[in-house]
Amino acid sequence: MIGVGGVTHKHYPETRGLKTSGGQKVKKGTILTREGNKWKAGLNVGGKSSLYALCDGTIYFSARPGTYRTKKKYTLINVKPAA
Repeated sequence: MIGVGGVTHKHYPETRGLKTSGGQKVKKGTILTREGNKWKAGLNVGGKSSLYALCDGTIYFSARPGTYRTKKKYTLINVKPAA
């Protein structure tokens, strides 16, 4: 009984990527990205491939240059704490 009911594929590309945008207010524990290596955790953000907010606040992005081995620029996702 192969392929009877349910989802037949293992990977869900429609669920990957950014879940929030810059300037958006988020709460602690909010998922910011899913399975992305394009973004890195910045200030008040935790996780490696799936990033989440560590405090309530507003999202903003910043860039960081790569190491001496690569010229790639990394995009950091940061959370500015709510006052």
